[in-house]
Amino acid sequence: MISNIVRREKYGPYHLEMSDFRLAYSKAGAIVSVVLVMFGAGLDYSIYPAHFAEFALARVVTSALTLLVLWLLSRSSLGQKNVPALTLLWLALPQIMISWMIWQTDGVESIYFVGLHLALYATGIILPIGFLENVGFGLFTYLLYFLACYWHPQGLENTNRFVGVSLFILFSASVSAFCTYFNERGRLNVFRLQHQVAEKNIALERANEVMAETNAALAEVKGQLIQREKMAALGTLSAGLLHEVNNPVNYSLMAINMALMDPAAAQSTDLRESLTDAREGMQRVQNIVSDLKTFAYQKQGVDSERLFLLEKAIQSALRLTSFELKGVAVELALPQDTHVLGDEPALIGVLINLLSNAALALAGAGREQPRISLRAEHRNGRLWLAVRDNGTGIAPENIGRVLEPFFTTRDVGAGLGLGLSMSYGIIQRHGGLLLVSSEFGAWTEFSLDLATPQP
Repeated sequence: MISNIVRREKYGPYHLEMSDFRLAYSKAGAIVSVVLVMFGAGLDYSIYPAHFAEFALARVVTSALTLLVLWLLSRSSLGQKNVPALTLLWLALPQIMISWMIWQTDGVESIYFVGLHLALYATGIILPIGFLENVGFGLFTYLLYFLACYWHPQGLENTNRFVGVSLFILFSASVSAFCTYFNERGRLNVFRLQHQVAEKNIALERANEVMAETNAALAEVKGQLIQREKMAALGTLSAGLLHEVNNPVNYSLMAINMALMDPAAAQSTDLRESLTDAREGMQRVQNIVSDLKTFAYQKQGVDSERLFLLEKAIQSALRLTSFELKGVAVELALPQDTHVLGDEPALIGVLINLLSNAALALAGAGREQPRISLRAEHRNGRLWLAVRDNGTGIAPENIGRVLEPFFTTRDVGAGLGLGLSMSYGIIQRHGGLLLVSSEFGAWTEFSLDLATPQP
């Protein structure tokens, strides 16, 4: 267990975690050591006044050397990398000084041995040094005491006192090592707990991110389902309504055609022109009803991949957005063959969405010549269609987000931000891509591709 703790301290992340802690305590301990060493001059004066001058000099030298070590710890990068060694160095300085004083005074009988105990208890209780370092410091302290007594002129004459003090010093060294061991274990356990809490916090943050992404996906699905339910309800309502509208339109067309065959219409130019205008108006209504029928009836299965003319779908979308496109020049550049495979009502919805967005951009730009161009061409067995307007364009910070669910630059309540997202999903379901490119303040272009019948 001890070797594991030491190994973690020297080589593991625990050492990095504890480096600032060790440095701070070592610097604080060095300052306290200087203060205590200098205050000890009062003890010298009261007990050994004859040695006061030389002991005072020894205390000044010891304090100066300790301050030098403190400077290395505070200012030197080399010192900050060797905090344990420098800590043991300034701890050893007072022990050397005290042992010298024991040798200079009464040897075994000297009262200064008490100072050796203070340093031993301080290292075990306060200073964060390692277990083996503490054991080595305790043995070093006892060796200094033994040499101070052995080289004293009286030597080890008072054996009983020497043995008693020796046992006392070794006892203090053992208690210090015991405290160091359990303090080190406690710090290591705190570090482990902090590390585990940090890992759990990271895992929790990742789980929250995954949950946020899941919630966003669910919100997208929910929004699409709500929109589809609305479209389904609108389709059901439109089916009955369009049937009722179509009947009177047909009756009116029959009546106008019969009126045009009347001799009176042939004799009156104004009457014939009026009837002709009325017939064109009713035919326009009939086309709109037909377009709405195509858009309203969503069929599944084989009909969702049926063959149809993209040009016809474009014309339907243009008629259904004609009110929004008033005053806008629409340019068509389509190939001769525009047969594609897909869900015609759904694709009409995509085209309506693109044209409506283009009309909104043109209204915001206020161009003198607002223009929308629809260009199509065959590429690699698919039909590509591009819808470009000369409106406001898309800001660079928004270009990557326009296809996201619920993203909109309209005012609150003016749109859910689902149109382009649903259009992207429809084109993706057809095996194609819906792409966007833009120059802010100049133009925006949406392009899509659809499968064509293979020979």
